[in-house]
Amino acid sequence: MSNSRITLKDLARELGLSPSTISRAIAGHPAISEATKNKVQQKAEELGFAPNTIAASFRKKRTYSIGVIVPKIEVHFHSLVISGIEDLAYSKGYNVTIFQSKDSIDREKEIAKILQNRLVEGIIVCISNETKNYSHFKKFVKLGVPIIFYDRVPSDFKANKIIIDDFGSALRATEHLIEQGCQRIAHIAGNQNTTIFKDRFEGYKAALQSHKLSFDPNLVFETKNLTYEEGAEHAKAMIELQEPPDGLFCSNDYTAISAIQVFQKANYKIPEQISVVGFSNYPISRVIEPNLTTINDRAFQMGEAATKLLIRQIEDEDNPIDFETITLKTNLIVRESSKRR
Repeated sequence: MSNSRITLKDLARELGLSPSTISRAIAGHPAISEATKNKVQQKAEELGFAPNTIAASFRKKRTYSIGVIVPKIEVHFHSLVISGIEDLAYSKGYNVTIFQSKDSIDREKEIAKILQNRLVEGIIVCISNETKNYSHFKKFVKLGVPIIFYDRVPSDFKANKIIIDDFGSALRATEHLIEQGCQRIAHIAGNQNTTIFKDRFEGYKAALQSHKLSFDPNLVFETKNLTYEEGAEHAKAMIELQEPPDGLFCSNDYTAISAIQVFQKANYKIPEQISVVGFSNYPISRVIEPNLTTINDRAFQMGEAATKLLIRQIEDEDNPIDFETITLKTNLIVRESSKRR
């Protein structure tokens, strides 16, 4: 037999059966005897037959396919979200295709076109840092393809969203530093064009105000991408201040960890001279010495929640879901990097 794809007709010819019998045997139809099913299965394995799931999907008008767009897979938060998505999706019989926007709006638009052509039944998206216009997603709405946004979500686009309370989480993290006796607290902020990092900055400021501590703009260091390198650069700048901070809240763990390492090289004692809190609970936060106090952002659960809501939308066409915003609770994990008392 040639090296081309083995078809139902090829199996039928090899076994002397009709293509419809072969099809029903592979599908496990009760009208087909176990002996015939076993014979067909054995021959299918021998010849390397694989069912044409794409053709079957077209016949059923279902693809059981979900598209996922994340900014960067290498970021641990998004890796955990993807794990949550895949675990639930596969348990429900859906395939998942992952794309990275690399925080580029142009790349995000191209991915949206690809997903339209692939006839996905729904998509889950964390928008890029550059995304300000959502026309490429509105096309899915017109086509009746449900969308779930998570973490970074559009503020002026009606859609289902899965988020955490970034403001409240940042407020709690900053208050923890105040409770440890910190009076001059710095903040390494995320890109302020992005809502979640704006909210974390506002939560930090609100904690200072609530405890009657003055806000000093010289203690705020905005980053573009919250990279390890940016954290190290800003930590060096803090050390050079005439009056360095005694506490630091970072918008992610990477910047917090690089700051700790810079402080340690400068012979700062942590947490005695400067207490540090991160955000996200990356695995490295438990490895670095001292262990990093951080916010558990429930990334895996966010992926599960997004998938659960998406599948409800896909499968319950008769009862469309009103646009929902689901807010997951976070918690502060206190470790040695901040614990003075």
